[in-house]
Amino acid sequence: MQTIRRCLSLSLASFLLIGITSSAVADQGVTEQKIILGQSAAFSGPAAQLGIQLHAGAKAYFDQVNSTGGVHGRKIEIIKMDDKYEADLAAANTKKLIENEDVFALFGYVGTPTSNASLPIFTAAKVPFFAPFTGAQSLREPLNRQIFNIRGSYFDETEHLVERLVRTGIKNIAVFYQNDAYGKAGLAGVERALKKMNVQMVETATVERNSTEVAKAVEKILPKRPDAIIQISAYSSCAAYIKEMRKAGYTGQFYNVSFVGSQALADALGKEGPGTVISQVVPFPWRAATPVVAEYTKVMQKAGITDLNFSSLEGFIAAKVFVEGLRRSGRNLTREKLISSLESINSSNYDVGGFDVNFSPTSHNGSKYVDMTVISKDSKFRN
Repeated sequence: MQTIRRCLSLSLASFLLIGITSSAVADQGVTEQKIILGQSAAFSGPAAQLGIQLHAGAKAYFDQVNSTGGVHGRKIEIIKMDDKYEADLAAANTKKLIENEDVFALFGYVGTPTSNASLPIFTAAKVPFFAPFTGAQSLREPLNRQIFNIRGSYFDETEHLVERLVRTGIKNIAVFYQNDAYGKAGLAGVERALKKMNVQMVETATVERNSTEVAKAVEKILPKRPDAIIQISAYSSCAAYIKEMRKAGYTGQFYNVSFVGSQALADALGKEGPGTVISQVVPFPWRAATPVVAEYTKVMQKAGITDLNFSSLEGFIAAKVFVEGLRRSGRNLTREKLISSLESINSSNYDVGGFDVNFSPTSHNGSKYVDMTVISKDSKFRN
């Protein structure tokens, strides 16, 4: 009888040990072989190129990491869902990714309204939300431990744009913006920057999300004849507005923030593109002297992708920083360990390759980098 009891005790201890070891090894979305990420973004509709390009750059980097054994022996898998740049779809996708797909983290969402709609869901579930393609303050202030931003904010971009304009003598400025959380966030940034420079805004006009109906916006701004129009919208509506304003005889300048989707805007504008200015939150994708750009070019070519652009470079950089966070977390990966590991990344201990990322326990806003580019002929860019 004692022998039986002893055997049962040993069996129970072994079972408990296995259970403890198993739970210590992984969090939801992590197995012995892989780490599962989720991405809800626009993969169809008028903003589709934003999601397609961002995903392409990230996946190329993840595939490169996977080809060399992954991170601590685990390969990275990213499940993508199309939200068509609509908030309700993004929220529904987020619930599915967390509850049905058991993802470890969310990565590379596209847009302010979509990210805002998903925010209460991933916050309640304590799922990391990494590198959303938006500069909105709602995802930066107050600090949310789940959110990590790679790109500069719309405040950073619009301040840079306004300062550039005003310092070159251009003070008659209007704003064409998307009538949603993204457009209003950008508008707030422009208003903030103009107030700082003691300049009054000439006029504003709106366009609905996923729409190219711009006639009313043309009618509202054109009579004011501003020297420059700052656009806070996606590429399809911005391209439509520029074309209609040019047809109506407007000869001023157009300035855009990076979310517009630079290459998609250039392609949509065609011969109307040259001279259009776009602020950027990542380095110039064709400058091989920048180490991360050289790495990006090589990895994209290996993946069979020859169309380099700002959005895919942003996805690539985001994936690279995320992988560094995974590496620092060690083999026994949990969401809390990932968050702590990401908070330890800064430019003094990690070199992305010519692009500084600085996280800390009190700031998850990794970059304030802003640069300026202009569309030249053949849908190319000058920096």
